[in-house]
Amino acid sequence: MKGKDFENRTRSTASKPKTSMASPAVKSAKGPDADVLRAALEDSVGTPTASPSRKRQRVFIPNRDGIDLQASFSLLQPSTPSRPPKRTPQGELHFQKNEQANNTFTHLLRSELFHNEIPRVDPPNLNTRNSVAAVARSDNIRTRTPPVTASITNTPSTPSKNIFTYMSPKTGTPKSRHGANMDPRSDIYSLSPVRFDSQRMLLSPRKQPRAVSKVPYKVLDAPELADDFYLNLVDWGSTNILGVGLGSCVYMWNSNTGKVTKLCDLGADDSVTSVSWIQRGSHVAIGTNKGYVQIWDARECRRLRTMTGHTARVGALAWNDHILTSGSRDRNIYHRDVRAAEQYMAKLSGHKQEVCGLKWNCEDGQLASGGNDNKLLVWDKLSEQPLYKFTEHVAAVKAIAWSPHQHGTLASGGGTADRKIKFWNTLTGQPINEIDTGSQVCNLAWSKNSNEIVSTHGFSENQIVVWKYPSMNQVVTLTGHTYRVLYLAMSPDGQVIVTGAGDETLRFWNCFAKNKNESRISLAFDPMAQIR
Repeated sequence: MKGKDFENRTRSTASKPKTSMASPAVKSAKGPDADVLRAALEDSVGTPTASPSRKRQRVFIPNRDGIDLQASFSLLQPSTPSRPPKRTPQGELHFQKNEQANNTFTHLLRSELFHNEIPRVDPPNLNTRNSVAAVARSDNIRTRTPPVTASITNTPSTPSKNIFTYMSPKTGTPKSRHGANMDPRSDIYSLSPVRFDSQRMLLSPRKQPRAVSKVPYKVLDAPELADDFYLNLVDWGSTNILGVGLGSCVYMWNSNTGKVTKLCDLGADDSVTSVSWIQRGSHVAIGTNKGYVQIWDARECRRLRTMTGHTARVGALAWNDHILTSGSRDRNIYHRDVRAAEQYMAKLSGHKQEVCGLKWNCEDGQLASGGNDNKLLVWDKLSEQPLYKFTEHVAAVKAIAWSPHQHGTLASGGGTADRKIKFWNTLTGQPINEIDTGSQVCNLAWSKNSNEIVSTHGFSENQIVVWKYPSMNQVVTLTGHTYRVLYLAMSPDGQVIVTGAGDETLRFWNCFAKNKNESRISLAFDPMAQIR
């Protein structure tokens, strides 16, 4: 501040008129004495000085001799502090708006340049009047220059005398051989710099991006929720009850009342490794660390039966009406008919390591299984031989989801070394698409109400991402878990998802709108009625 004050005082002193008591000749400014004094001052000083009674003004003079114009102009600018640049808003909603604007500009530019026509690749004809347009159409095509012949001349053609033509509105007879366009929507009558088609595209209503809250509306503590990638401990049933495996116990949280009920306790020598609700009804299947599969009636909190067969923990369960399929660390998959007394009806041996992902496509009768051997297998109905073997993943495949909107569309996600979501057509056995998410894919779930898919991730972001299919543009990214998000379930109405992680919390996110056309699920049919 001292240096600035000194500079300000110096400038103010220099700008004041010098009125000294020692110069009476200047004060009177009369007679020859003033002229003599003025001449003496001009002889003693080599350069002219500014008038002391006139305030100096800084004027930009563009002198190019030895002067940096850019620096001089910058120095002449006022010294008021500039406003900080406006921060670019972050978030997927802003990203969607930018993408939409970029796509609109791209379509507009293509329409203006080519009028929805593919540019011709023919070499330009220099003897026509449209040679400039022809060159513009083939500017990306390098053609050889034809040899000069006598038939090619460079003399321009003489234009027609009727340069300015018009059409009579009464007779409609064109006054030129080219005719005229009387369409009021024609570009020649428009005051806009773009064509009518482009105007209609710009003025057409556009769908606004959907805003999703990035804050969970509810967080529940889940002590002893295992941080194990190969387990499936959270599932949301059709009766709007959430089942969670915590240690050796299974708890039920009623979404309607908020009440928590303890379903079972396996004891100190066993633990829960998987939980899966039946599609319709109040029965839940539980896989244990000892290899047992138990079926419980959630309404009465009563165990109905215990099924054996596996020799290691059961980390994956999947229902298809009365068929319950279980996958285990012993690398086997069992199909069980819960109405029959037998322990299992079919044994599938296609994986070489632990089976950690199972999902039925009930409409097409196909089963997808994923394992720690990096394989994704598709089984047709109850066949003991896989229909397709997909080996493109380079990490464990736990995340599996069938599309409810397109028949035979399967999504799968790979672990830390893979990080990709791949889409398959199980009707033809061909891959559809893939995307690198940048993080371990732990779970996948399709939205019931829109053509979107949710993925949960582990290292290194621990995020939840909602994707728009098939463009795979991110709708929203949800963060909050401090551990990898290993568990994912969706509410029966398809509006809410719940995620669980090793941080021992369950977070509820309102991600989707309600499907108004969805009919209520009938709970009259209960395939478990015969074994009560």
